[in-house]
Amino acid sequence: MNKYTFEKLQLNEVKELVKVQCVSSLGKDLIDKLNPSGNINIVKRRLNENKEARSLIENSNHIPLEGLFNVSTMIDKIEKGMILDPYELIKIQDFLRGSRKIKSFMLQKEVYAPTLSAYALNITACENIENEIEYCIKGNKVDAQASKELKKIRRNIEVTESKIKERLNKFLTASRNKKYIQECIVSKREDRYVIPIKASYKNEVDGVLLGTSSKGNTVFIEPKDVSKFSLELIRLKSEETLEEYKILAYLTELIFERIVDIKLNIEIIAEYDMVFAKAKYSQSINGITPKINDRGYIKIVDGKHPLLKGHAVPLNLEIGKNYRSLLITGPNAGGKTVALKTVGLLSLMVQCGLDICASEDTIINVFENIFVDIGDNQSIENALSTFSSHIKNIAQIINESNHATLVLLDEIGSGTEPNEGAGLAIAILEEFYQKGCITIASTHYGELKKYATHHPEFENAGMMFNKETLQPLYKLTIGISENSNALFISKKMGIKDKVLKRAKEYIGDKNYNFDLVKRSKIQSSKKESEEKIATEVPMYQVGDKVKLLDKDDFGIVYKPMNKFNNLQVLYNGEFIEVNVKRIELYLKATELYPNDYDLDSLFISYKERKLDRDIERGSKKALKKIQKEMKQNIN
Repeated sequence: MNKYTFEKLQLNEVKELVKVQCVSSLGKDLIDKLNPSGNINIVKRRLNENKEARSLIENSNHIPLEGLFNVSTMIDKIEKGMILDPYELIKIQDFLRGSRKIKSFMLQKEVYAPTLSAYALNITACENIENEIEYCIKGNKVDAQASKELKKIRRNIEVTESKIKERLNKFLTASRNKKYIQECIVSKREDRYVIPIKASYKNEVDGVLLGTSSKGNTVFIEPKDVSKFSLELIRLKSEETLEEYKILAYLTELIFERIVDIKLNIEIIAEYDMVFAKAKYSQSINGITPKINDRGYIKIVDGKHPLLKGHAVPLNLEIGKNYRSLLITGPNAGGKTVALKTVGLLSLMVQCGLDICASEDTIINVFENIFVDIGDNQSIENALSTFSSHIKNIAQIINESNHATLVLLDEIGSGTEPNEGAGLAIAILEEFYQKGCITIASTHYGELKKYATHHPEFENAGMMFNKETLQPLYKLTIGISENSNALFISKKMGIKDKVLKRAKEYIGDKNYNFDLVKRSKIQSSKKESEEKIATEVPMYQVGDKVKLLDKDDFGIVYKPMNKFNNLQVLYNGEFIEVNVKRIELYLKATELYPNDYDLDSLFISYKERKLDRDIERGSKKALKKIQKEMKQNIN
């Protein structure tokens, strides 16, 4: 089995539907790891568990799995030597209580589920740990009754806090202090009790300054006669923390002593969560537990693809008894690929221990390998065409296949020259047959249909097509082959009758029509096209100001349009070539310049124009300058 098969047959999407039925991440994690087994005994056990779980659900009002959390992370912390906090201990307590309840429940259901109930014998009840946690932890904190020392410390804390509050109230109510007090309240700073005092009186109040307000108007002072009690409270709080730590460490140690048993409990509860999720999924699809074998025999009766919505046409297919290879033919969009996927996915589901939507008469073979070549595997990264990628995949399948392999091939041999493709497809199918594989392939090639007709262990099958309504029936019939019905589908898609009539003639005798189109018709069409272009494209003149669409900027036309519809434009001091479709006329040259304006001055600098005039009038200085530049270029 490989990930490519799971992806193409959408097994992971089905697993997601099963995971929805789990009550905790324990079952979900197991389903994520669940893979089809090629061992018939394992598959039998999985299917039997599923059947028993469904029987339990149907004969019980409630399965006590709710509230069971995944405590694996807490167990990991304990194994690393860490101490659990009260919240984590409560989670462990809930899990142990839930494990005890599911054990009791399953042992009472031995009649309905002998196999599943036997697993419960391995669940260890840890009531002493439950009781200790319940006694020591209440409201997600260590209870004062957890130890005599903690009870004594907590009582002393209450007494000390009472004394502090009493002295603070006296300070607040004393008339001499009213002018100092900003607000008549008791606040806390650094876990010590303070009173808000006006900043201007901070030096007149005897006590410890522990903070200032953001605006600086208020300071927070702990009065002197409160300080000694505050220090006492800090000491008691420290003792309380130490005593709580001892209690948490004691409870964690109790769990550590039974950690092997608890880890086994986690595994069994996870297994129960997964099995009951499978059973609930089976109920949701009205599924059945099919018969299984390992002789290569498949008989699907009214099987349905679990991911198809609405009213899906059921599949009926048999292979592995009188023939080991099946060729499915029929129209495009007629259901051939869905039929292949249905066979593959139902097989994978059963080998995962999942029920399927089919008739009770369905029989599924347990394969060691299931390989598929379905869909477009074109790879741009590896420079593989569609045909090359299919052949590469098939080559790998041939190398890994054996007598216990199911091979599903969609449009085998397609993507290349039909004669070569058909010959290659037959040779590939022969190779799979010689290896003892069960092979189901779809094709449009007539040669393959003919080959299957003559081979004693090959069989044709066709996806039916209603020729009156031009609709596929999505119904597979064994023993007959169906045409691709390309002409019927083409007619439905709007191809003219005269084209379809000619196609029928070519299918029959290959007497092709080579009549030529009259030249007058071509010339007329060409002339109309040129006239249309002439009317659509403006005739640009030298000096026109145009907008360059690609640059969102403006330039000046230097040379008019050539035969390729390109112009030369002066842009940012450079001459560039631009297609007429990539510019827009902004202002005509006639609107920009007078009639007698020298347009060359737009493109030639004053120095160049002066040099030209000097040469025209025979200037010796200009001639010497040119001769000098020529010598420099030669050197």
